[in-house]
Amino acid sequence: MHTHINKMQCVVPPHMLKRIAENGTPAQQEWAKRTLESSEKFRGQRQTYTEHATLARAAQSDRLERIVYDAKNGKSLPGQKVRSEGAAPTGDAAVDEAYDGAGATYQLFKEVYERNSIDGNGLRLDSTVHYDKGYDNAFWNGEQMVYGDGDEDLPIAERLFNRFTIAIDIIGHELAHGVTQHEARLVYWDQSGALNESFSDVFGALVKQRQLNQTAGQADWLIGQGLLTANVNGAALRSMKAPGTAYDDPILGKDPQPGHMSAYQNVDYDNGGVHINSGIPNHAFHVVAREIGGYAWEKAGRIWYLTLRDKLSTRSNFQEAANLTHQVAGELFGANSLEQQAVRKGWAEVGITIATGGGGDTGGGNKGCLLMPVGALAALLRR
Repeated sequence: MHTHINKMQCVVPPHMLKRIAENGTPAQQEWAKRTLESSEKFRGQRQTYTEHATLARAAQSDRLERIVYDAKNGKSLPGQKVRSEGAAPTGDAAVDEAYDGAGATYQLFKEVYERNSIDGNGLRLDSTVHYDKGYDNAFWNGEQMVYGDGDEDLPIAERLFNRFTIAIDIIGHELAHGVTQHEARLVYWDQSGALNESFSDVFGALVKQRQLNQTAGQADWLIGQGLLTANVNGAALRSMKAPGTAYDDPILGKDPQPGHMSAYQNVDYDNGGVHINSGIPNHAFHVVAREIGGYAWEKAGRIWYLTLRDKLSTRSNFQEAANLTHQVAGELFGANSLEQQAVRKGWAEVGITIATGGGGDTGGGNKGCLLMPVGALAALLRR
């Protein structure tokens, strides 16, 4: 039985790195193997979240608190402090992007969902940049964010990845793993693990869209746009709008994400395909946001956030997520409302049916009633 909950979660899946290790130039292969080795080392050391560590870094007010550290291409965390809350930009792109991305993520959860930082209790957002040499990944380790520099030391013609702070949705994605860690604690395996990844993609996309002031119809729904260099035949790591189309490259391979349950992949790697099958709930959310219209973080995002916060259990699967998002949409906006119909349609388009007339209460998957009355939530939405 797999019970991994608080382990390191990387944004670049192992199957992509393995393709590079097999198909890349000698330098690319070396970079990919080093990244895989570092990632496996962390995976072998379960990242257990402790109350002591949280309290030591928790802000004692509702203010945003950030610190960015520089690992100086070493592996010791957190590294040297280079920018703290309120300090001026440093001129180091990775430092300043990590700082700004953490702020944008905090603001989404604080200003839209009234959540006080990642843990709901004012956790200071710590980030380390310039981690390791040639590290092609970014991860949340249960306590802080860590970013590699990608292939910046390789010859320009061989570079596949830019620095990992370049895409604000990647920053939002990884920090959102911290929210899941403190709420549903979705087990990082099979469908619950794919939901863990999907919720991070959802909130990463919403951080980006809010930063750009884009509606659901204006957004590109790409995860990690800008991360791949011009040497790669691809636009991003993943596409929520069209799973399986983000890249198709001789070295990286083809984007393996399905967008429908009929193409669900049962695999014995990537923790049962958590980075692969997440394309299914990702696309469901995209359809929901498209059908509702407007800014996706306002209604679709609120449905997903409250489902994560109040409803899902550690082992929830796709069907439970569908039922519970449908239930939350009804609690927020009314039975058979446009929003609830959009949720039903979103899941239907990926091959998951919600029982007609069912609220979606699946027993153990429901953590309890919404903590705020429906009327109060409706008033909040009208602000």
